[in-house]
Amino acid sequence: MSAPQVGVLALQGDTREHLAALEEAGAQARTVRRRAELDAVDALVIPGGESTAMSHLLREFELLEPLRARLADGMPAYGSCAGMILLASDIADAGVPGRQALPLGAIDMTVRRNAFGRQVDSFEEDVDFDGLDGTVHAVFIRAPWVERVGAGVEVLATAGGHPVAVRQGKMLATAFHPEVTGDRRVHKLFVDSL
Repeated sequence: MSAPQVGVLALQGDTREHLAALEEAGAQARTVRRRAELDAVDALVIPGGESTAMSHLLREFELLEPLRARLADGMPAYGSCAGMILLASDIADAGVPGRQALPLGAIDMTVRRNAFGRQVDSFEEDVDFDGLDGTVHAVFIRAPWVERVGAGVEVLATAGGHPVAVRQGKMLATAFHPEVTGDRRVHKLFVDSL
């Protein structure tokens, strides 16, 4: 069986780090910036960054509706930080009209942007993560949290009493950045589900 082709949305964020993590987790990883590149992958990682800027770039690169369609058709996806925000069905504080984060509707959840605070409030914490042995060292940078999950959403980890890692079917999302720690278990969990 050949390795799954996993794209990393390369409009903003930790693209290089996710590519390396996916390769180490057993995937064939490539960048996605165009429709043809999106069409050529089996799954997609949406990295951290700034969710309103990423939404704007998805529109500018004419990827917003094709990405929504692929997700609706069942393409697996993993989103970290801003990627978690975009994968949500609802965003509690999407931003000002005309400059707001646009939910892709892939996971039945409501996410609050910058829920843990501003950049100066960024922190690291070890979290218990269901399905993985031991704790995961989680790096939270202007991180969101999940305020509501639908009936089909499994909470995998919490921090500060709020869900920070969730899974719904083949969709996975974390409020933190595992790609920057060298721990490949979250990426391996995603790749192994493909």
